[in-house]
Amino acid sequence: MRTALTIAAMSLISACSSIARTPEPQEQAGAAIALVAAQLVGTPYHFGGADLQGFDCSGLAFYAHERVGLEIPRTAEEQRHASRPVPLAALAPGDLVFFRIGARRIDHVGIYAGAGRFIHAPRSGEVVSYGDLSEGYYRKRLVGAGRFWGESAQTASPSSH
Repeated sequence: MRTALTIAAMSLISACSSIARTPEPQEQAGAAIALVAAQLVGTPYHFGGADLQGFDCSGLAFYAHERVGLEIPRTAEEQRHASRPVPLAALAPGDLVFFRIGARRIDHVGIYAGAGRFIHAPRSGEVVSYGDLSEGYYRKRLVGAGRFWGESAQTASPSSH
């Protein structure tokens, strides 16, 4: 009888250790933001756009967050100021990555997708697409990252800063 109980206990312990890890709710929110953005790859760039007719970079971030129930500011610079900073070594899908492309201020934003890639609306004449953070052009211009989802997530508006 004692041997049977020991075997049963060992079976339960080993079964528990083989259960797949369920992502935390905050990780799910980030992944959902990245998924929304991924589904928009191929959508035309449209300056000032934040809907399915077309997106600019910050409009894409605005739209993807809105689809998961988070309100964020509309411009890249406002998004950076209102987001919680994230170390580049701790990037997770759904984080925003901020760039200085042609100005002293933040003028471009993308949504981190994982594995060093981000999704963005690059410029007029192009479509929503993936970029690579290790690519020289974007690596040189990357200035930081931020997050609106996760613990203590709150809504933000342009007037909140």
